[in-house]
Amino acid sequence: MKMQLTEIANAIGIEDVPETWAAITIANVEFDSRKVRPNSLFIPLQGQRDGHEFVDTAIKNGSVATLWAKDHEDVPSDYPALVVDDPLTALQKLAVYYLKKINPKVVAITGSNGKTTTKDMTASLLETEYNVVKTQANFNNGIGVPITLLNMNANTEVVVVEMGMDHPGQLDFLSKMVQPDTVVITMIGEAHIEFFGTRDKIADAKLEITDGLKEDGLFIYNGDEPLLRERSKQVEQQQYTFGESAADDLFASNIQWAKDHTDFEINLVPGKTYRIPMIGKYNVMNALAAIAVAKAYHVDPSKIGDALSNFQITHNRTEWVQGSAGEAILSDVYNSNPTAAKEVLDSFSRTETSGSRMAVLGDMLELGEQSDAMHISLSDHLDPKLISQVYLVGNHMKALEKVLKAKYPNEQIHWYSVEQEDQLIADLHAKLTNKDEILIKGSHGIHLEKVLAGLRDS
Repeated sequence: MKMQLTEIANAIGIEDVPETWAAITIANVEFDSRKVRPNSLFIPLQGQRDGHEFVDTAIKNGSVATLWAKDHEDVPSDYPALVVDDPLTALQKLAVYYLKKINPKVVAITGSNGKTTTKDMTASLLETEYNVVKTQANFNNGIGVPITLLNMNANTEVVVVEMGMDHPGQLDFLSKMVQPDTVVITMIGEAHIEFFGTRDKIADAKLEITDGLKEDGLFIYNGDEPLLRERSKQVEQQQYTFGESAADDLFASNIQWAKDHTDFEINLVPGKTYRIPMIGKYNVMNALAAIAVAKAYHVDPSKIGDALSNFQITHNRTEWVQGSAGEAILSDVYNSNPTAAKEVLDSFSRTETSGSRMAVLGDMLELGEQSDAMHISLSDHLDPKLISQVYLVGNHMKALEKVLKAKYPNEQIHWYSVEQEDQLIADLHAKLTNKDEILIKGSHGIHLEKVLAGLRDS
């Protein structure tokens, strides 16, 4: 972005500003003082600590102005401070202003699983024809979405926005903020079911992404999900479905996968094989969603294959890396829920290896009263003939441990508390060879990325 500070002030409702502010140009917006760059506008948000405490650090790192909550005293006198009722609300208001100013097409993506991968695939396909900006990392909430919008350059033609939620009303707010031209729902799973109670209510909350959809917009969703098929009747805008069924507008067939890629065909281009650099049928569904968006935006069909096969995967989403012993590690440590865990276990179990397959599974969080049953449900996707060693981490995995001991020899099932990561790493180092493969998956709150880092360190 590039905006004068006076324009920013007016955009958020501040009219009486010093004339000297007209000479100040803002090049970026940042709420983390450690990441502030030259010519930043710093946004002091309330988190575990008050962001106003870090204004001095932001200045040292190059910030040239800040927002300032009016209920905070000691407004800086020697540094431009835009006094507002609430910095977060002002950030969101500025993002809406800037979105209208740049006026790109907006693609909004949500789902219980696969939204980040679908976002990455969609951006890759659209980039073959357009100037595209996409959500970075997991910036998919009321803070991250406006930051994504404010990261746009003046020549941005399409912005691909990932949207997450864990409570009703969140997607309604985000959708109405960005007024998308296209919305995508990848699937309905059990993520955050602790806060919703049922998958039906999760589906209701996911459908909120259509609340801000433009009247001439497009709703793309997984047509194999009955909960979405049923709720799609509430949406008046044009619709397009993807899945495995011939009843879908876009469907996949002849799905085949190897260790580091998956091949498939689609009904729209018979006989042509597409490849994605990821394993699993569930990632083919994500690719179909991206292809559906590309079709809606008239991307040259001849460019889709190469763009899909070379898209950049967000770190730690079913990503193969190498451990210090030479073992192949399938890293999927960013998050986990029952649907996603079952899918990746099924795919991992079918990879080719001359050694052993092992799995490290961390607690799946926010499952509420159904937690034990949902952890136990992973048992059907763990076969001692295919995955020889299972390492479980966290209190919720205790329920799965009891069931697995009925089908695995005791010495092949291992349980650890979240505080025993060093012991887990040591035990894995003692077991792994350069012929083995290991899957690491768990909810982000279990921090299995530390185990991943321990295995990669020599």
